[in-house]
Amino acid sequence: MDLPIIDMIVFLVYMLTIVLFGISFSFKKRTTEPEGPGQVFEIASEAHKFSLGSFRVNFAESTFWLILIYGLFINLQNFGIDQSYIQRYISAKNDKEAVSSTLLGSLLYIPVSLLFFLIGTALYSYYQAMPNLSPVELQGMENADKIFPYFIVSALPTGVTGLLIASIFAAGMSTISTSINSSATVILTDHFKRYINKEPSYKTAMHVLFLASFFMGGIGIAVGVALTGVKSALDAWWALSSIFSGGILGLFLLGLISKKVESKYAAIGVICGVLVIGWMSLSPLFFEGSRSAYKSPFHTNLTIVLGTMTILLVGFALTILMGNKRNRNLS
Repeated sequence: MDLPIIDMIVFLVYMLTIVLFGISFSFKKRTTEPEGPGQVFEIASEAHKFSLGSFRVNFAESTFWLILIYGLFINLQNFGIDQSYIQRYISAKNDKEAVSSTLLGSLLYIPVSLLFFLIGTALYSYYQAMPNLSPVELQGMENADKIFPYFIVSALPTGVTGLLIASIFAAGMSTISTSINSSATVILTDHFKRYINKEPSYKTAMHVLFLASFFMGGIGIAVGVALTGVKSALDAWWALSSIFSGGILGLFLLGLISKKVESKYAAIGVICGVLVIGWMSLSPLFFEGSRSAYKSPFHTNLTIVLGTMTILLVGFALTILMGNKRNRNLS
């Protein structure tokens, strides 16, 4: 078992045991009416934190169906074209191990996601039952992303806090290093070798990888700093993933499903898909006031869905129409 997998297992187990037991312990000691761990679930249930959301068919709000559709497409993007995933597939000994890795990752996705959601729900209950927090402690807590770090520092014992922070850094560094390495490899293989030097020396290739890693790391730091001011880093990341990966996913699926689509039709489909993605993502900025009639009525998370489907449909439609026209001319 490699180090990143060990880091992730340690991180998940530690998060589950320490945070949930820490919250329960804090409830017993610090609430005005100590009722034990059950109070976590009681408060959360009263606030409908265990609800799956609205089941109405409404694609302008974050309903159950919208998140389900978005989840299907974003995970197609993750497992199909994300270079950090592809890097792991290629490093497998054979196709069987690569398939097993994909299946294991898919099966773990739901319980791991539930774990993080459960931690957030428990933190909500904890601070709802903490009426004695001072105004200084409450300052800035309107940003949900700040609550978990504050809880680690203020509520957990000193030794436990250090171990939890270490596990977070270990898991984070594994993910970051994989993403930077895969991005640098793409820059070397798909761009430098294709357009600049087809057969670079080992020294030149390593220089390109070092510079690409430095460049991608700088971009990652800049994005991280930019996300510090948003209300929810997760929502912002989901929106950015929809915008930047919709076109690539659509082209990938178009080539995977059909082998008869010509490159020019695929290119037209990508152009149309990018226009749809641009319209949906820029609507809040440019289509307000008198131009609100042209604003996208869809939720931001549907950007990857509609962009991908546009590329698929346009590519297929052009292939079928032009193929029929060619057959009629030949007959």
